[in-house]
Amino acid sequence: MSISTTIKSIQDIMRKDVGVDGDAQRIGQLVWMLFLKIYDDRETEWELLDDNYRSPVPEKLRWRSWAADSEGITGDELLDFVNNQLFPTLKILTPAADDQRGFVIRAVFEDAYNYMKSGQLMRQVINKISAGIDFNKAQDRHLFGDLYEQILRDLQNAGNAGEYYTPRAVTQFMVERVDPKLGEKVLDPACGTGGFLTCTIEHVRKQYVKTVEDEKLLQASIHGVEKKPLPHLLCTTNMLLHGIDVPTQIRHDNTLSRPLRDYGPRDRVEVIVTNPPFGGMEEDGIEQNFPATYRTRETADLFLVLITHLLKDGGRAAVVLPDGTLFGEGIKTRIKQHLLETCNLHTIVRLPNGVFNPYTGIKTNLLFFTKGTPTQEVWFYEHPYPPGVKSYNKTKPMRIEEFEAERAWWHNRVESEYAWKVSADEIKARNYNLDIKNPHSPDAEVHDPDTLLADYAALQQRIGQTRDQLKAVLAAALEGKA
Repeated sequence: MSISTTIKSIQDIMRKDVGVDGDAQRIGQLVWMLFLKIYDDRETEWELLDDNYRSPVPEKLRWRSWAADSEGITGDELLDFVNNQLFPTLKILTPAADDQRGFVIRAVFEDAYNYMKSGQLMRQVINKISAGIDFNKAQDRHLFGDLYEQILRDLQNAGNAGEYYTPRAVTQFMVERVDPKLGEKVLDPACGTGGFLTCTIEHVRKQYVKTVEDEKLLQASIHGVEKKPLPHLLCTTNMLLHGIDVPTQIRHDNTLSRPLRDYGPRDRVEVIVTNPPFGGMEEDGIEQNFPATYRTRETADLFLVLITHLLKDGGRAAVVLPDGTLFGEGIKTRIKQHLLETCNLHTIVRLPNGVFNPYTGIKTNLLFFTKGTPTQEVWFYEHPYPPGVKSYNKTKPMRIEEFEAERAWWHNRVESEYAWKVSADEIKARNYNLDIKNPHSPDAEVHDPDTLLADYAALQQRIGQTRDQLKAVLAAALEGKA
């Protein structure tokens, strides 16, 4: 049975439980159970590698002790155990001083809840998880992204917007282009479930990790922050699956809630790869953490300011941003001016519609920049649909192979039907409007206000001429009948 089928059958069981109200709670219920199962699978591996390994979880609370046996405790006994022993203990778990794993588990359960009221149904769910998912199998590990994508679809169906799964092809391409090196500190300040971080782990392992010491260095270099409990739990789980044995550097926090001036040299990093939330607004007061000239409640704008601040000189960033950031004015203009004056914004890859379907239809862009020198020119690359494709969807997502053209062009840049460059002076003259039309595609959509107003005026003129012609025809027809 596939993981997706297993997850669907689990959710069908949960729908029968009177304590679980809606998809959001079902997801929350499922995820803490998955975490314990996955942690137990990883512990099996650690025990084989280390004879001295001791679990931070009390023996009676380990998945293998109470959940793995399909004929184990059930009904009221199971419910009592979960509500009165498992959760209270893990929420206040006090590990040994040097046992960071214990702190990870406590952080996971601080915001987790058991919603189920039926011990019999809970046993059915547990048995499905135990029988259907083995994350010591490489195949099941790699399917975690698919599992999360399904979870997101369910949340979207439940009317919970704001969480977007960044397609694997996009994360892989972005990480490849910034090329994190061994020992470089990598940060995703809005890490969600850790898609960019897992891509980074895989990239560095493949390219640079040769020894056990290299692996330790990699594990110490991965950092992420996520403010929502569910994605944070999923990210922590994802790190475990990708060999980050003690993911203490995945913090449950909001990077925007700390005053910008409080981020000092020790907080700066060499690499940032992220898809910050866009289209949303921060709570009142968050904007006060930023200099007056950049104060806004729009999340994507604040993150762009934060990212430029957190990069070391010479540090590299790859960021997903919506079209609105490119052509927006006011505070957006000042933020873009700051970006071009403090960083070399060397590349903008413009993605076509549908990349983030079914979560959002907003057009997006990939911005690549290096801190420390001002921008002299910006290269644009308009990513086309592959032949025969008019849009992306669930069954036909974007594939990494589609970026072969950008890969080939990246280090040997020439203008083409998809690539063009614009000087910083021209961008300044445009009031830092980065929504620049592909000169080789005259029909391309533009958002330049002057162009749009001129087009609107021309359209109104044509409408007026057509109206006058219709009046003349009608008048002539009426005169003929008279």
